[in-house]
Amino acid sequence: MRRLIPALVLAATCMAAALPAAAASFDCNRARAPDEKAICANRALNDQDVRVDQLYDITRHLVPMGGRGAIMDDQRAWLQARKSCGANRACLARSYDQRLGELNTVMERVYSHGPF
Repeated sequence: MRRLIPALVLAATCMAAALPAAAASFDCNRARAPDEKAICANRALNDQDVRVDQLYDITRHLVPMGGRGAIMDDQRAWLQARKSCGANRACLARSYDQRLGELNTVMERVYSHGPF
């Protein structure tokens, strides 16, 4: 039994390493653009990517039909602006902070008008 536990830990570690690396919004194994590679290489940026992706998905579903198109257009525009940062991590972090702020503002408006 004592030998079985380290073997199981080793097996689990190997299996986890074999799983594809991914941020929430794209597969890091297919990252080609400099901004995507930088996000995949940096845990803090990867975490911000996950937060933006989740908040965008929630926002997109909570905003009334008339506002969804605008939210989607804003996301596409933000992705283009993020791409212009290239591999500059400071620029990417600022871009994520700005987008998170925008999405949080939208969520606050939804909460203030909703039956929550």
